[in-house]
Amino acid sequence: MSKIKGIYAASMSILNDDLALDVKKTVHHAEMLIEQGCHGVAIFGSTGQAQLISISEKIDLLNHLALNKYKEKYMIGTGLNSLGETINLMKVAKSLNFEKFLIMPPAYYKYKDQEVINFYSKIVEAIPESEIILYNFEKLCGYKFSVECVEELVKKFPQQIIGVKDSSYNLFENLKLDNFSVLPGSESKLLKGLQLGCSGIITATCNVTSKLARKVYDDFQLGAEQTVNQKLCDVRAVFEKYNLISGLHTYYSKNDSYYKNVLPPLSILNSQEEKELINNLEKLNFSIKSLKAA
Repeated sequence: MSKIKGIYAASMSILNDDLALDVKKTVHHAEMLIEQGCHGVAIFGSTGQAQLISISEKIDLLNHLALNKYKEKYMIGTGLNSLGETINLMKVAKSLNFEKFLIMPPAYYKYKDQEVINFYSKIVEAIPESEIILYNFEKLCGYKFSVECVEELVKKFPQQIIGVKDSSYNLFENLKLDNFSVLPGSESKLLKGLQLGCSGIITATCNVTSKLARKVYDDFQLGAEQTVNQKLCDVRAVFEKYNLISGLHTYYSKNDSYYKNVLPPLSILNSQEEKELINNLEKLNFSIKSLKAA
């Protein structure tokens, strides 16, 4: 049985005008996603600008999340290249009784499977009472997990390596492991993934599609007719025309100007791109008004 399953959003980080993390608004955003249908939320994934946010701000948010009513529904990303800083941040999270972590291999340097196994081994040896979701996204870190690498990690650490977010899409059709969760990183892979035995999804665009994605997931579990999957995929396709972080922040900024704030070198969409995004979504009968009503 999968240890983690369902619809997960890679939640957004909300910033003040001075680009400091707005902890209250970031927590509220995560709560909203759960209330709109997500089974849980990944905090400080790539969509949350984790690589650009300071460790002190991350710790501040963790302290607030530890008191949150949905605490059990959060998985914590590290967004750090440094092995030592990754371990230290996980220790802080563990002291607050968080157990699930979404961890990508370090960016920039070139390495192969054996080095990746060593990287995660060091983490597990330092924090054995943790549950880790591997983050497979070659586009961001330069490394793509092989099936064999994941199999070796799970064999070595069956209690700690519990799943993978597959945003490179080379695993979700091929990886079959007991007691292990495979979660593609796109709504367009949700239904096919479920049919293949995947556990759900973890995606950026579930920040806006949570209600639709949850219905697809629930209808599959019930064996019911799929009535919104095409719309779900179409909405995802619209956002994929742009940088997802830029598109999501632009979309939400139509309702709350704070969402315009992103950390350099990121930016929101320009006026022409914003107009195209909103128009294409409205053609699908999908708008910020429908999101607020969800």
